[in-house]
Amino acid sequence: MNTKLIFTIAKSLLVARWRQTLVAAIGVTFSIAMFITLLGFMTGLNDLLDGLILNRTPHIKLYNELKANPNQPIDISDKFKNHYNFIHSVKPSGTRAEIYNYGAIIDALKNDKRVFGVAPKLVAQVFYNVGAIDVTGVINGIDVEAENKLFYFQDYVTAGKFIDLKNTPNSIILGKGLADKMLANIGDVVQVTTPKGDRIQLKVVGYFQSGLQDFDKTQSYSSLTTAQKLLGKPSNYVTDIQIKLTDMTLAPLVGQEYAKVFNLDAEDIQTANSQFETGSAVRSIISYAVGITLLVVAGFGIYNILNMMIYEKMDSIAILKATGFSGKDVNIIFISIALTIGFFGGLAGLISGFSLSVVIDNVPFNTAALPTIKTYPINYNPKFYVIGIIFSLITTYFAGLFPARKASKIDPVVIIRGKIK
Repeated sequence: MNTKLIFTIAKSLLVARWRQTLVAAIGVTFSIAMFITLLGFMTGLNDLLDGLILNRTPHIKLYNELKANPNQPIDISDKFKNHYNFIHSVKPSGTRAEIYNYGAIIDALKNDKRVFGVAPKLVAQVFYNVGAIDVTGVINGIDVEAENKLFYFQDYVTAGKFIDLKNTPNSIILGKGLADKMLANIGDVVQVTTPKGDRIQLKVVGYFQSGLQDFDKTQSYSSLTTAQKLLGKPSNYVTDIQIKLTDMTLAPLVGQEYAKVFNLDAEDIQTANSQFETGSAVRSIISYAVGITLLVVAGFGIYNILNMMIYEKMDSIAILKATGFSGKDVNIIFISIALTIGFFGGLAGLISGFSLSVVIDNVPFNTAALPTIKTYPINYNPKFYVIGIIFSLITTYFAGLFPARKASKIDPVVIIRGKIK
């Protein structure tokens, strides 16, 4: 088998039918370009939507859940141990929201190699005083620098500086929806009341906007010290310990481990946000399905073109076989034609897909709900480009395989005899 000669013949057949070759290559180019663009846009959108929640959610949250004691006196009484006991309206007792000895717990967590970072938090239920109206809400007391490191806090502060929470005593960053409701501007002083009736005045140093409107109408942030002062608690009072791991997938197992070790309740990110993971998975599946469908359709186009080429080149195939080319050689010629179309069409598709992605990435996307987002989201993951070119070659290979096998089985005697008649 003369490999060089075989590829020269394949090239000649490609050039001889260059219009059909161009149409097939354009079909592959369009399919790959749409595959790359669609997948990049959909996964970028997934990252944006998930980031609204997942970026603000710890991988593991340690806290004390308000719950009734499972061991009721009647259950441990010898007198009623052989009875079925039904207890109604059991009230929790002896349970406090405070995490005891949280400093030692944080030190232990920081020494765990699986832990990326830890941030304490104090959640305070309050009433925002708006004239004669009290608006219910929540103030999150945070370690400002730790919160920014783990949860990109500064990216969600749309006005003012996040570090002012630490530097300015008795300060607060209001949710944008809450600030609009209270008509509070930066520099204003707002008054809040605790459930116990204590009142404190806080200076507004910024606005916070998460992209979730209901969240922004009730939530606000202060420093941990300010929140402790608001509740009249000591400096070692916190209600939550937020943990981010180096590997998020370990959260369920590690959360169970920490719950046993520290005798606390643990909530992992998979449990808290399972609906978002499900939505992302479904959107990704749809994107892949549409992209692969485009490639398969392009493959049928190549199949039809090669079939037509075989019928039109019956004489040439017969001559090749009559002059000593085997069926295997003819098979290689037509598969080479298909793979050439797939490779160059796929390469052009990758370039076109990347160009379209760049164009979309620069299209303005302005919405009041997401002020930090300026353009449409695009994911430039190299994995999509590798998948695209591989699928391009696989699709075109199978599109050329069946016509090639048909061409390899042509009997040159029958063809030539038919021409003589």
